[in-house]
Amino acid sequence: MLNGINHITIAVNDLEESFNFYVKILGMVPHAKWFRGAYLSLNELWFCLSLDEASPSKDYSHLAFDVSPSNFSVAKDKILNSGAKQWKQNKSEGNSIYFLDPNSHKLELHVGSLTKRLESLKITPYDGLQFF
Repeated sequence: MLNGINHITIAVNDLEESFNFYVKILGMVPHAKWFRGAYLSLNELWFCLSLDEASPSKDYSHLAFDVSPSNFSVAKDKILNSGAKQWKQNKSEGNSIYFLDPNSHKLELHVGSLTKRLESLKITPYDGLQFF
């Protein structure tokens, strides 16, 4: 029934600051910008910034972006040097950095795949884990 994720829209308090963060720090490609929003992309992912009152979640919900092992350190340094704050320390397989965007949306930069995560769970399973 579903084919994948069509797009992601996040609310931002300051469009220019968020636009610069997602384009200059995270490397998304800009396509269009107007007074209340912007369309960006990351490979095939369509990403929209919408000027609105941002109210980030207080739970574990977050967006995780894929990065190659060879680019992880450079990307991590660029994110931390931008002033982004870390919101969690990585405890799972694969290199990760959990950080906040300028609106305190929870993001993650992660090296790994679902296949690797499932392989690691065979060694150290979560409580009540079932495989399908």
